[in-house]
Formats: sequence, structure tokens, C-alpha cells
Amino acid sequence: MALVTTAEVCDTNPQLIVSGELRALQPIFQIYGRRQVFSGPVVTLKAFEDNVLIREFLEEKGSGRVLVVDGGGSLRCAILGGNPVVQAQNNGWAGIVVNGCIRDADEINGCDIGVRALGSHPMKANKKGIGEKHVPITIGGTRISDGEWLYADTDGILISRAELSV
Repeated sequence: MALVTTAEVCDTNPQLIVSGELRALQPIFQIYGRRQVFSGPVVTLKAFEDNVLIREFLEEKGSGRVLVVDGGGSLRCAILGGNPVVQAQNNGWAGIVVNGCIRDADEINGCDIGVRALGSHPMKANKKGIGEKHVPITIGGTRISDGEWLYADTDGILISRAELSV
């Protein structure tokens, strides 16, 4: 999707927007990482103020996927830090979207991966391993299911029920 913007996707697919097959997340996310444009199949995770399951996912081969984490919108601690993002970059993840906070922003901004989060926070998360993998989540006013496709650029983030032929 390197040459086609999210705005162009919306302009050329009004029928998918009307049907709900193509949805835009609310513009609440900050842009981190060197890869401002990224896309891929979604892997969902629900984890509130706990980063154990996030780290476990990012230790796996990413194969161009995007990890989408519903962190409950918490602004009380960071659930994603520099080390897991470096690991995600090295393991071939296309991007990470966090409905919560990151930390080590400078380190993350040096990584060749796309990251979106609500903001940065210096305090670290719990490590209890509590959360749910591969469950439908709702972030940015949009319901997202495992296996859907995410397209992100500097204009925003789109979720599509299927891969778009752009």
C-alpha cells in the first residue's frame, strides 16, 4: 500500500464504508517508529496495564502482521517499551497499534516499524500475564477482529474486513 493513501482508499471505496467493511479509527493515536505507512493482517490482544502477553506475541515471527492491543485506553502506565519493539522489528512485524501508552519513545522512533499509541508514559506496566488473545476488541470507536486488515499512514488508520486490492 506504499503508493495509495488511506484517503484515496476511502475515496475509491465508498460502498465498503457504507457496508461497514471498511472503517476508520478515531484520530486519537500518536505516530511513533520510522515506518509511518504500514499495513497487514491484524492480530488482536486485550491487555490492561500488563505487557506480558504483548511481549510473548512480539517474540513470535510477525510475517508482516500488525498487533492491535486494546489496553483499555489507560494513561497510567506504558504497556509497550523499546525492547519489545526492537524484537518486533527484528521478527518481521509490520506494526503495532496500542490503545494505551508506550515508553522509550526515542528508541521506538529509531526502529523500522510502525507504532501507534495514545502517548508515552515513563512508568512500566504490570507483569502478571493477564489478558485475552485473538478476541474482538473495540478501539478508536471501531470493532476490530483477528484476521481483519489494518492500513495506516499519516492521515489515519483503516480497518478492512478483507485485504484490499489497492
